[in-house]
Amino acid sequence: MCEARSAGPRYASTSTIVPASRRPPTTCTRRCPSRRRAVVTGSASKARKRGAAAAPAPDCGSRALVRATRRASPRARAAASRRATACVSASRQGAPARRDTVGDPRRAPRVSTQERWDAIVIGSGLGGLACAAYLCAAGRRTLVLEAHALAGGNSQVFRRRVRGREYEFDVGLHYIGECGPEGLVTRILNGLGLAERVVFRPLDPDGFSTLVFPDLTFRVPVGWDRYRARLLAAFPGEADALGKLVDLLREIGEQGRRLQNHEVGMGELFASRPEFAKWGLRPITDLFAAHGISQRAQAVLLGEQGDYAVRPSKTPAVLAAGLTDHYMRGAFYPEGGGQVIAARLVEAIRAHGGAVQVRAAVERIAVEDGRVRGVVLAKGGERIDAPVVVSNADLKRTVLELAGAEHFSAATVERVRGFRMSLPLFTAYLDLDVDLGARGVPNTNYWIWGSYDLEGIYAELESGRMPSVPLAYVTAASLKDPTNRHLAPAGHTNVQIMTLVPREYAVWHVAQGPHDARSNRYHRDAEYRRSKAELVERLIEIAEGVIPGLGEHVVWKESATPVTQERFTHSTGGTSYGIEFATDQMGPLRVGPATDVAGLFLAGASTPSGHGIGNVLRSGVVAASAVLEADLLGMLRAGERIGDPAKLPPLTPDWDPVRASR
Repeated sequence: MCEARSAGPRYASTSTIVPASRRPPTTCTRRCPSRRRAVVTGSASKARKRGAAAAPAPDCGSRALVRATRRASPRARAAASRRATACVSASRQGAPARRDTVGDPRRAPRVSTQERWDAIVIGSGLGGLACAAYLCAAGRRTLVLEAHALAGGNSQVFRRRVRGREYEFDVGLHYIGECGPEGLVTRILNGLGLAERVVFRPLDPDGFSTLVFPDLTFRVPVGWDRYRARLLAAFPGEADALGKLVDLLREIGEQGRRLQNHEVGMGELFASRPEFAKWGLRPITDLFAAHGISQRAQAVLLGEQGDYAVRPSKTPAVLAAGLTDHYMRGAFYPEGGGQVIAARLVEAIRAHGGAVQVRAAVERIAVEDGRVRGVVLAKGGERIDAPVVVSNADLKRTVLELAGAEHFSAATVERVRGFRMSLPLFTAYLDLDVDLGARGVPNTNYWIWGSYDLEGIYAELESGRMPSVPLAYVTAASLKDPTNRHLAPAGHTNVQIMTLVPREYAVWHVAQGPHDARSNRYHRDAEYRRSKAELVERLIEIAEGVIPGLGEHVVWKESATPVTQERFTHSTGGTSYGIEFATDQMGPLRVGPATDVAGLFLAGASTPSGHGIGNVLRSGVVAASAVLEADLLGMLRAGERIGDPAKLPPLTPDWDPVRASR
């Protein structure tokens, strides 16, 4: 194997991170092809001849991957294709056969367990990928292990081919904030040289979200000043109180953003911002009561709170204000779909000497003498050694199962066991044989609430019952990115309808989730399918209140339950949001990024950063900072670039984010 040596100091072994622009050139100890030229052999070259997008070009240190690719026989690749599973459970009574087109017909090159790694990341959600990308960019050779067939976690997509028509649906990425020139997401991508490779398309700035209540519709605009003015116009009788409240929420949201981005410490913030100290960590309902806000106005102020799924009386003011602030500089969607961000991060990892291995479930984290030693794979029990392991997996399963409770303090184990998981989601995926954009439907998210009593809705959910009129979040990827040819056939519209559901498995007639013996084939159970089909029809009925006639144009529908979510992501209780971000489970009350076990770090939705695309990306950067003992967020604020854009593969017009994520 060709060993690349730096003409200067070896940055991988020091906590000082040197931006790519100031690093010495890398030289090789043996003659090898240009670093900008792809080395393609075996099946990879055949794939290129067929017009498929090849994997990122391996450099002279990646010959093991090339050999592994060469060894994959056509029969093995075909078998891998047959084993590929759907990303959601379909509701298809009488529907034509569908084929999942995410599974790769070519077996992914296997990483040798004998290779040496500086770090291993478990799970390829955006937190894990961001962490791995920054570790690789800083010189730490990092391996990402993903149990599923596609990298991306909740940000991934799935594709369907039915009767010659193709569809692509987002699993968890629907709209993002902080994507402007100075936004957090842009800074994180820019630090890896990826900002120019991910294009964000804005939603309607005059109403990126439309809140629909029984007798009121409110369009949420971009900009705190416009938002304040529109609220006061909607509730003129409460103008004085609402004006003061919105000003306070703006202060809390902006200061909370500084705190989350490590621009200021908690002590300094409390000392310099007394209003934040007084109200920021208290329930949002305390602020409403102090200002005398009506129930109707409260519901509008919290109209997008399905994004965090916490009942109002448990919602920290900094969370409610922070969500609003997150979108006040614009709401965006990545051109090319939700898979794009994960795919670009995978490219950065591979380009900087790391690897991403899909279909590689981890059985346990190897811990000896209080220190991480590596991981053991579920298949074959093979062990891969590394001095650092970052878990982007579910927090409870990381501590209680993968590593083992015996390696943590009693206090940590008690905290982790006691954490409540967020309420899970149910999603209906639809294709309509009509172009909603041509009909004048705006590029907005609809939040349809059947009542102004949000506290009551959550009380029903937490008691194990569906509300009489469930929340319906309606969004159309085709309106957000009409250029994406994968979403739906021409003239069609890709629509998703989501709602919050109870935590109990009994709602779906499944005893213990997808991993117990009884429910191993849960998705074929008649009661399970009936429950799903009924809820899909109910959500379509609700959505017709904002898109009349929607149900008449549905030509494809399927759905995913929390059981589906748990099956594919192994998240406790099938939640997409990690542990509940309530007043008693927020910020420093959480675990991570460092842990009781030396060398074990955490990234993802259950860390202090919280859930959401921007937050989990930040959690990955924070975890990488902890590993490297460096302030990466500070470097990104200063405009530093850690990755080397010259190492990234060239941009091509036929680039496919799904193929790049395998």
